[in-house]
Amino acid sequence: MRDEMPYAPETPRERFGNELRRLRETAGLSQNAVAVRLQVTQTHVSRLEMGKRTPQLSQAETLDQLFGLTDNRYFVGLRERMTARPGGPGWFMRWVEAIEPEALILRSWDPLLIPGLLQTEAYAHCIFAGAPDAIPDEIDDRVQARIRRRMILDRERPPAIWALMDEWVLRRPIGGVSVMWEQLDYLLQISQRHNVNIQLVPGDNPCTAGLSSGFVLAQLPDATVVVSVESAGRGEISAEHDLVTRIWGAYDKIRSEAFPVGTSLKMIKDARDQWNPAC
Repeated sequence: MRDEMPYAPETPRERFGNELRRLRETAGLSQNAVAVRLQVTQTHVSRLEMGKRTPQLSQAETLDQLFGLTDNRYFVGLRERMTARPGGPGWFMRWVEAIEPEALILRSWDPLLIPGLLQTEAYAHCIFAGAPDAIPDEIDDRVQARIRRRMILDRERPPAIWALMDEWVLRRPIGGVSVMWEQLDYLLQISQRHNVNIQLVPGDNPCTAGLSSGFVLAQLPDATVVVSVESAGRGEISAEHDLVTRIWGAYDKIRSEAFPVGTSLKMIKDARDQWNPAC
């Protein structure tokens, strides 16, 4: 059965504007009253509400104060989603700290490795240790940070996970026999959870939609969809409408070529047994 959960048609700026208008009207405030608090003109507030201006950080902070939303930094968070930029230090931390923990649904595609959220400690250690810029003193910290991401899978209402991966990840000898057996056994265990769905894409599939990079689509509680695209160690996090639409199209194309969940789990089990250290 296809996963037919459409994303909201709003751009991030439209979402910010619609929420500003909704909360302003609920509070019984005029645009002029908000303009005074923001130290801008009424026309400026009107353009914010129509999604025609990008708010400044100080304006988002003032709106959080005005509407009593400073605890969860609501408008600041909305602004961060519209201003996320590609590459650079900290791009992935924005994803791990601000996006992934809030997601209701995570849809991912991984052409080379087991998804980071589903990796075992030993498997992750081999990946970090094999990086050309690996620093021994930092490897364990990076591994533990990755393992801590799993906490979202154990919360009372965990996100729905739709993980697509190339079938060749079952055969790529990351860390050797024992590491691979443990990793694939963990995939089988985690796949028993009602919210986790794993599908393999045939290695000989001619589909080229996902060959350039892996990606994750995160659907948030306010219906915003944010995408993380990683390639060659750099990445981009964005809720920009055109990029999200393009990546969602790639996801749908890749998933249309994937094996069903049941078939995929059978393939994972067979591969795990082949990696059995006792054999």
